[in-house]
Amino acid sequence: MWETVQSGGWLMAPILLGSVVAAAIVIERAWTLRRGRVAPGDLVQRVAARLGEGATAQAATDGGSPLAQVIAAGVANAGRGRDHMKAAMQEAVDRANHDLQRYLTTLGIIASVTPLLGLLGTVVGMIEVFSALMLAGTGNAQALAGGIAEALITTAAGLSVAIPALMFHRYFLRRVDDLALEMEQEAARFADVVHRDPGNVNERGD
Repeated sequence: MWETVQSGGWLMAPILLGSVVAAAIVIERAWTLRRGRVAPGDLVQRVAARLGEGATAQAATDGGSPLAQVIAAGVANAGRGRDHMKAAMQEAVDRANHDLQRYLTTLGIIASVTPLLGLLGTVVGMIEVFSALMLAGTGNAQALAGGIAEALITTAAGLSVAIPALMFHRYFLRRVDDLALEMEQEAARFADVVHRDPGNVNERGD
């Protein structure tokens, strides 16, 4: 395996680095973008119940999930009218959406750059092949095989990194969109709950 990597030439180094970074991003985003972590399904009911029991806004919305931060923005602005409350929660959703997309730009760059690195390796390998042809003619089979191997290995390595990176990049972008939509729906539902029963909102601690 290591001999194959070495025969790919110096361009294998950035390709391998890209593969390591891409794998780390995929693992981190898969853990971070879990639905239960981003938008717990029962959060609106729990917050409404706590507020109805007289809890402060801070205590009612205590939690590290992005949806909890959206609901906290709604609670903080509940006394300023439904429209203002929904606008504040929409701003919080936009901020959460930006945070959920963290590292995805890097993953997309890796998906775009690694095939180009592989293509560059192909060009470098073919240059070595033609250089060997000019210097030694067609009799130096070892030199020719080395250049062709470098061309093929770097191309294959670049595509092997780029294809899964692109797939995960598109998948995570779609997942972020779905989670943002779910947070918007939960925020609208929370606004309905609060303004149907304004007594649920305890202003203490805002």
